[in-house]
Amino acid sequence: MHERALIADVMRKIEEVAAADDAARVTRVSVRLGALSHFTPEHFREHFADAARGTVAEGAEVDAVVEHDLSDPRASDVVVESVEVES
Repeated sequence: MHERALIADVMRKIEEVAAADDAARVTRVSVRLGALSHFTPEHFREHFADAARGTVAEGAEVDAVVEHDLSDPRASDVVVESVEVES
């Protein structure tokens, strides 16, 4: 359940960026996976591919970096670092 909520939040943020830029599609997304997010980069990419199906982010490349600081206030989060779009 936690993972589903994190992915939904990531997708919402990506779609907001795409709408603000009037983008035809999202080509790349960079995220930081908190130490307590329960994601590995591979696992996140699988969830992302499922969530992005049928959206402007379908087929986008995903750069995912795992943070290891358990005391970071965002340790349970997935932080969207950047979104690259195509008009």
